[in-house]
Amino acid sequence: MNKIVLYFGLLIFFISVIVYSQKGLDLIDIFTRSFALFMVVTVMFTIIAIIFIKAVNQASWKKAKRMNDKFTGNKDE
Repeated sequence: MNKIVLYFGLLIFFISVIVYSQKGLDLIDIFTRSFALFMVVTVMFTIIAIIFIKAVNQASWKKAKRMNDKFTGNKDE
């Protein structure tokens, strides 16, 4: 998952380099804006991925507990 987030951030970085260079900005401005955009997008998608993974793990633990209780005959819900 981390690799996917990093690759998506790099894709945004290179697309922003192309877009900003088409606007005629200085080279330093192009790379600083692109790097800032890369950092924001990468951190944002990392947080989203962590929340998604935690939600999936929590749901699977609840389902596993219910299945375990069903097989053992415990009715302590």
